[in-house]
Amino acid sequence: MLAKKSCYLVYQKIYMKPKIIALFPNEQKESSFSLASEIVQFLKAEQIRVVAEDSKAQAIGAESISKVQPGEIGCLISMGGDGTILRLSHKYAHLDVPILGINLGHLGFMADVPISDIYPSLTDLLNGAYTIQRRLMITASSDTGSVDAVNDVVIHRSPNYSLIELAIEVEGVYINTFVADGVIIATPNGSTAYSLAAGGPILSPFLDAVVITPICAHTISNRPIVLTADRKICIRYLSKYDPVEVRADGLDFFSLHTGQSIEITRSPLTFKLVSLHRHEYFSTLRKKLGWSGKLYRE
Repeated sequence: MLAKKSCYLVYQKIYMKPKIIALFPNEQKESSFSLASEIVQFLKAEQIRVVAEDSKAQAIGAESISKVQPGEIGCLISMGGDGTILRLSHKYAHLDVPILGINLGHLGFMADVPISDIYPSLTDLLNGAYTIQRRLMITASSDTGSVDAVNDVVIHRSPNYSLIELAIEVEGVYINTFVADGVIIATPNGSTAYSLAAGGPILSPFLDAVVITPICAHTISNRPIVLTADRKICIRYLSKYDPVEVRADGLDFFSLHTGQSIEITRSPLTFKLVSLHRHEYFSTLRKKLGWSGKLYRE
């Protein structure tokens, strides 16, 4: 999932069949466990050992993940949506393996394998018809903590009842002070998540860039800003209110007090995502966003 490599979106061609796959059904998704049991039987028939979290392994016919060495696991399969992938990428970062997402949700840009295409997709995985994308991650650090993010770092007003002031500098150059509910710093991977909902642009995953998107800014002229990923972004919390939250991917977080700053930089880690040859990013984007344009032909 996560790898210590700063080069963005490097493709690895790996044709070695994984000997052990970790499977993570989503207990909040109806029929997830029965489907996971079927996947386990399919993989076992292909001579693949399947492990799962200790509390769920027996229910789906898999081995307990605690019984194998982390270095033996060759791939992680997530069953859910993009949120499930993000939770697993944080919880199991130490596995340092690529992740494949089976979409049991709705809007899944990373989890792009639909239920109807599970077994052909798994066959492609076992046959090596895929590449591994190492996608950009970012780090937010301050005196009170540090977090890494696959999708985004969000500074939000949290318990405060009114808009907050956040001063933005890029490489020491003052850009603006946003008066807003907060601000989102998103990677291309996260540009289709919270940033998109807040009015930010879609960044191709092939870009080495980040986008700063204000959340409900008081002034309509405050617009999202796209920067190259090598730029250091400094954000200072100016308002004399309660502390605000700095949260990575909606998960890990720390507080920011009045007068404190955070720095956003490229993370030394990258997010490792399995990209099957049978699924293509822009086709997924078009389908998930419901674009209905027709292909022009003379």
